[in-house]
Amino acid sequence: MPEVRLVGENIEPGVFKLAEALRLADEFELDLVEISPNADPPVCKIMDYKKFVYEQKKREKALKAKSTQVVIKEIRFGPQTDEHDYEFKRKNAEKFLKEGSKLKAFVFFKGRSIIYKDQGQILLLRLATDLEEFGKVEAMPVLEGKRMIIFIAPKKKK
Repeated sequence: MPEVRLVGENIEPGVFKLAEALRLADEFELDLVEISPNADPPVCKIMDYKKFVYEQKKREKALKAKSTQVVIKEIRFGPQTDEHDYEFKRKNAEKFLKEGSKLKAFVFFKGRSIIYKDQGQILLLRLATDLEEFGKVEAMPVLEGKRMIIFIAPKKKK
């Protein structure tokens, strides 16, 4: 007959025969749950299994509620965005950062406009300095294909 190591509240820990462990669990009107099957002898615990599962789900739900989803908002510029459009998009970017969203601003170069990549970089750096009080730059402007991208994360609220 196989033996198990028994642990749990109100129980003297030790090695018992399986039938004896099951009888003890019945006596306490609880379940015999195998905790560590690979141990020698296997470790079992006398507990209310339904209550254990319920508490575990409750704990997971609490952890999920505490975790935050990262939302990334995008703002697109052209290399020769004029002042009014820039201001409009800057206000939107400011609003996104205040909401707590991450910001991905990029300048999109079409056709031969790639020759203005320095203008695109200046535009993104200007945006970063304008939004300095609302967010911090995660990475400097990087050219990826036909896009120059900058990421700005919101500042933590105090």
